[in-house]
Amino acid sequence: MSGKWKPIIIWMSLSGSRRFGELYKGIQGIALKVLSRHLKEVEADGIINRKVYAEVPPKVEYTLTKKGMSLNDVMQLFIEW
Repeated sequence: MSGKWKPIIIWMSLSGSRRFGELYKGIQGIALKVLSRHLKEVEADGIINRKVYAEVPPKVEYTLTKKGMSLNDVMQLFIEW
């Protein structure tokens, strides 16, 4: 779990599924390319699940997996710190 933005992505996802645009608008200062790369990395780590809906325009939602939800306590401690 390296990267400046990954904890913020996880924190925002704790409250439920998020779309790419929601994450982008909610994280001040992140570049689109960086957000995309970090989402791919946390998905590869098994922390976030990416679900693509067959719609036009395409709809993609990111949801924490059980492994990602297990980070809730750690994220709470991180925020308190």
